[in-house]
Amino acid sequence: MLRSIHDLLKQKESQNLEYKESFGKETIETVAAFSNTTGGTILIGVSDNGQILGVNINNEIIKDWTNSIKQMTQPQIFPEINFHKIENETIASIKVQEFPIKPVSCRGKYFKRAGSSNHQLPLNEIVEMHLYSINSSFDSFTVEEKLEQLDSKIIKDFFKKLSNAGRIKLHDDPIQNLRQIGLIKNDKISFAALLLFGNHNTGIHIGRFKTNDVIIDDILIKSPLVTAVDEAMDFIKKSISLRYEFTGELRRKEIWQYPLPVIRELLLNAVIHKDYRNPTDIIIKIFDDNISFVNPGTLMGGLTPEDLLKGNYIAMHRNKLLAEAFYLRGDIEKFGTGFFRIKQNLKEYPEALFDFGTQTGFSKAVIKLEKQDTPQDTPQDTPQVKKLVITLNGVLKRDILQEKVGITDREYFRKEFLKPALEKGYIVMTIPDKPNSKYQKYRLTLKGKKMKEKLIQK
Repeated sequence: MLRSIHDLLKQKESQNLEYKESFGKETIETVAAFSNTTGGTILIGVSDNGQILGVNINNEIIKDWTNSIKQMTQPQIFPEINFHKIENETIASIKVQEFPIKPVSCRGKYFKRAGSSNHQLPLNEIVEMHLYSINSSFDSFTVEEKLEQLDSKIIKDFFKKLSNAGRIKLHDDPIQNLRQIGLIKNDKISFAALLLFGNHNTGIHIGRFKTNDVIIDDILIKSPLVTAVDEAMDFIKKSISLRYEFTGELRRKEIWQYPLPVIRELLLNAVIHKDYRNPTDIIIKIFDDNISFVNPGTLMGGLTPEDLLKGNYIAMHRNKLLAEAFYLRGDIEKFGTGFFRIKQNLKEYPEALFDFGTQTGFSKAVIKLEKQDTPQDTPQDTPQVKKLVITLNGVLKRDILQEKVGITDREYFRKEFLKPALEKGYIVMTIPDKPNSKYQKYRLTLKGKKMKEKLIQK
């Protein structure tokens, strides 16, 4: 155990590790947050930067801490608490297991772990977390509409594609097939079945823009989802440019403005992970130099945008039946490989920068086309901006980033380092809708990462 404590002290605070100088109500919030995600360890008597300070502790104090945690959490949590002698100081460890039935509350509030911070859950995420923990989801609830109201032709075509994909053995009876994949329960159709094959109020609104306030063309698609995806792809293809490359072979090569597999992946991601309790449409905006996908619904299970961009995550599906349907049709995988495939496809488009973020209940994915850097572009960036970019690793709070850069004047750092790096798109805030949040952190964009690579090469 002592060896593992030494190993933990070499690490920074993370999804599963927190340092606290003393035990208090914030410690119990972290216990609840760890219980609601993947578990973790809290070290008491350690500063935020990992310095061992020590704490007064004995078996009687451990009983008091255990009792406080039990009284302030619901369901009651009983973590493993121990103390350890390290460098002539005593520190305590609180080891928290992921709780099977979520969410766990702390003083009537609910928290989840995202990166190295605790975030209070809004009501919709509380409901969502509970459904997921009992292996259910919102799209599995039954609706009042009848089976006869679903489009039989679309159902027939759907199962034909399932048969071709070969991921499931089907019956001759389409009703039996609908039951088999969970779209019919107790002779009632699920909300997922209505979304896939029926009339609903869910929209995919796509616009082709010249500027932010000049719309060239747009379409609002409210078809059953299995056909809406193809309709959306058709409109997007009409709205982006296509050129041809002749390589000496018999057939010319099509070069789309954006890689179509990436566009389809982002579209499916928006459709499958949308929070359908929110009536807001999926919004797709197409400009001359970028395309964005915005849909209601943030990340689940404590995932952060950084996890997705790094490919370091386990797939979690907000709408399990929708995910299963599109998986069986061969449209997606269910192993968390979507963002990996996006990055692989974008390698053939060096001018394309991809970014993903969340804010106030929405997710946003953007592909931006940038002009390739020329030798005269780099000198336009100040030495301060270059130093910030080359220094920033991972996701850091402002004070830690400022310390790493070596600047003591807070206003000078903001004006000469932080502000221009944000304006040029080299870095972004992790909580853009709350720029002054005490949990605010900064990370490099893909543009910033490319600049950092060039600076390191030089």
